[in-house]
Amino acid sequence: MDGFDDEEIARALALSVREAYKPSKTSDRKPEPKEIIEIPSSDEEDNNEDVQLQSDVQRAIEASKAQSASSSRTYSPQDSISPTISPPAISAPSMLVRSSNAFPFDRAQLERERLERQKRLRPDLVEAQSKPQLDNEDEETDENVNMNGRSAKRQRLSHNSSTAYHSNVPSSSTRPTTGKAPRATTSGTQSKEPADAYFWNGELRQTANKYVEPSKDTRPLFRLTDILAPRDEISFAIISAYCVDFPWMYSFFNPSTPVIIVAQDSQGNETMKEVLPNWIKTTPFLRGGRGCMHMKFMLIFYKTGRLRVVVSTANLLPIDWRDIENSVWVQDVPLRPRPIPHESKANDFPAAWTRILHSLNVAPALITMVKNGHTDLPISRLEDLRRKWDFSKVKIHLVPSLAGKHEGWPKVLQSGHVALMKAVRDSGARTPKGKELVLECQGSSIGTYSTQWVNEFYCSARGDSAEEWLDQPKSRRTKLPYPPIKILFPSDKTVKESALGEQGGGTMFCRRSQWEGAKFPRTLFHDSRSKSGGVLMHSKMIIATFRDTGPSSKGKAPQSDSETEPESDDEVVEVDAQGREEDKVIGWAYVGSHNFTPSAWGTLSGSGFNPILNNTNFELGIVFPLRSAEELERVACWERPPRKYVLGKDEPWMQSESAYFAEE
Repeated sequence: MDGFDDEEIARALALSVREAYKPSKTSDRKPEPKEIIEIPSSDEEDNNEDVQLQSDVQRAIEASKAQSASSSRTYSPQDSISPTISPPAISAPSMLVRSSNAFPFDRAQLERERLERQKRLRPDLVEAQSKPQLDNEDEETDENVNMNGRSAKRQRLSHNSSTAYHSNVPSSSTRPTTGKAPRATTSGTQSKEPADAYFWNGELRQTANKYVEPSKDTRPLFRLTDILAPRDEISFAIISAYCVDFPWMYSFFNPSTPVIIVAQDSQGNETMKEVLPNWIKTTPFLRGGRGCMHMKFMLIFYKTGRLRVVVSTANLLPIDWRDIENSVWVQDVPLRPRPIPHESKANDFPAAWTRILHSLNVAPALITMVKNGHTDLPISRLEDLRRKWDFSKVKIHLVPSLAGKHEGWPKVLQSGHVALMKAVRDSGARTPKGKELVLECQGSSIGTYSTQWVNEFYCSARGDSAEEWLDQPKSRRTKLPYPPIKILFPSDKTVKESALGEQGGGTMFCRRSQWEGAKFPRTLFHDSRSKSGGVLMHSKMIIATFRDTGPSSKGKAPQSDSETEPESDDEVVEVDAQGREEDKVIGWAYVGSHNFTPSAWGTLSGSGFNPILNNTNFELGIVFPLRSAEELERVACWERPPRKYVLGKDEPWMQSESAYFAEE
């Protein structure tokens, strides 16, 4: 296996050294030049190298070498500091940095200055902030982002250090209160974790955002510091994202904490290497280098024995946790009193995780981590996940897409939109007889659609088996009208009027060639507007609701919302004879990394006897039933009902036609 990645280490060191020398008073700081952040589209096929990234990396390497050349002694861990940035700068190990005066600052003095600034900006938080935080409201790192994907489509977003904003600091009003937690570890030692920091029943929230309108910032939110806390209590982590800023993420963990990070190889190869001290990067195989590893999740193991499971829509980049809005689901899982025997045929929640991790090439990374001296990991093999932890309180269902060709029902049921079908059924949310399913599909990337694929997806979304669908003549499948699906994507006007304007639209992808396609479903498009105000959403979410069908619709294909559409879907809620709302399923919700595209959800072929599912991407999300209109509104992150595009007036945002991006 390869040794440490010099480029990653150089960038980590460059970040640490540069941030350490920043003035401690924000009033003395000079404006920093804009930095270009580039995000590749998850559905793009181009494999060109990121020239800007290479240039930045080379500069970091040269700076690191210059530091090393002027050294006169070996740097020791005791010399490290925690500069007042968000998050703390990386403490480099002794073998990496040699400098006689790299960090000539006093840690206590830095902390006093940080608290003084915080007292001026947020006096209500000073008392609670009695120790250094992973996030600091004064500054944001402006290190370049390391991309593990292709570069044909890009985001360019100003990424300056910023002043304080209310959503960047944890507040007592957004702390969970989901039940008391065990206070002792498996060894009987007292836990240092606060009692209100647990999510034993699961929690779905939007991420905090710098640009949220204060009047609309009323819901509990997640910050990365909420999720990765307490920092020093984390014993091991497995994390995954499409795009990763390695130095930034490294600083959220104790340098001694072992971490396996799943990312993407630019050529689609299965690889494994040590990218930072105690960090192993692993990448799964992608056929022909096509598609992407688009899953976004975390498995956080704590010294207390607790396991935190996270599924989100956010990349591991500062902008995803600050400038654009994402969705995050978190649930804490307790350790079993004693391990249970391994069951090779298990098909429950932890068994699904085990299959997913195997497909992502995590098992060899785990073995290597042990060989590297981390013999006390909470798991020694992936199967320990199910054996050691009690997932009985987890009520959601995992829906993965595993890149590759899957043949036969046992394998097809474990991936893509067919896995969605199974999750819908297992949730008790299959579309009832006499009801019609209405889908609202929110995403950040538009696919190339056909009536055949959209109806194929719709069949699974109803909870119906694809067996009968596949046995229909293909000529009939290709001529079906579009079902009642609303595709949510920000209009050009919405992006330009958002808080960041055009520069904030770098994570939204739609091409002119798609929009003007002869059979493209333009009539299904609806504007995507966040409930939080003028912020753009990177959330991927589907809200599915049932509505009554008229007697005349029997035997006919579902009527598209492009022709008739109710003003609201509130009619899905029914009441009993006493006028009380019935406690039953009114639909379901999906949250995860899947955009509403064939690349994400897969395409079916073959027959009902021997189905074949082809998935281009690795994706991951969760599905759960909706039981009331109130719950539906709590879950949906956009303004409902969404406004339908006025054809001839509204067009989707197209980054490639933006004057801002053309100038950049």
